[in-house]
Amino acid sequence: MSENLKELTADAFAQQIQTGVTLVDFWAPWCGPCRMQTPILEQIAPKVAGKAVIAKLNVDEAPETAAQYGIRSIPTLILFKDGKVVQQFIGVQPAAKLEAAIRAV
Repeated sequence: MSENLKELTADAFAQQIQTGVTLVDFWAPWCGPCRMQTPILEQIAPKVAGKAVIAKLNVDEAPETAAQYGIRSIPTLILFKDGKVVQQFIGVQPAAKLEAAIRAV
């Protein structure tokens, strides 16, 4: 994983989403589509630096947080602004779609 992606713990998650714009990828290491999503996130992270933080939360390590947001399928990406859910994506998403969503916030 590149330095452009922020790895979150359950504790760090709540603090991270409180202010600003954060795109969180709910994922697991055993998930094939999740592994396909990571390079896409690495590609867009430098492009949205200063506008948004791109972060990943391992659902196996933070099951309570995943349950809190109703994560039933991974990868699920949730775009937060100041602690509120702005948009949710299920499945592998293309870079252009994620970038457009971030820029629209």
